Amino acid sequence: MSTRSRSFLLGGLLVALLLAGLVSNVASAHPDGLDSSLREGCVFDADDEIVGGDCPARQEKEHEIGGPLADYGIAGLDNDVVSTGLAGVLGVLLTFAVAGGAFWLVRRRGPGPDGEADRNGVTASGRG
Repeated sequence: MSTRSRSFLLGGLLVALLLAGLVSNVASAHPDGLDSSLREGCVFDADDEIVGGDCPARQEKEHEIGGPLADYGIAGLDNDVVSTGLAGVLGVLLTFAVAGGAFWLVRRRGPGPDGEADRNGVTASGRG
């Protein structure tokens, strides 16, 4: 990988980490489009709990499996700002690792026809 490509990749990773770690805490607390449409027709109390009305959200069941990164935070951390930021950073790092591994697996490995190798490292002459 060239120095220019490596710098671009590391710069993109740094920007993604900053956005996930810092900007994720100022994201909208309002429900997205799907949640919003499911809540249409509901009657809510002061704690934003559904207490009546006729809406699809009244039939929802507890479906969250849980886990260390459930609900956009890290389980066990009491500070919501730190929990959300760390969950975002861990998500970026995990995504970067999985994508990097996938790209590493499908990369071109050496010369093929006319000196270029195929994915298995075998040249046009049949030698690896």
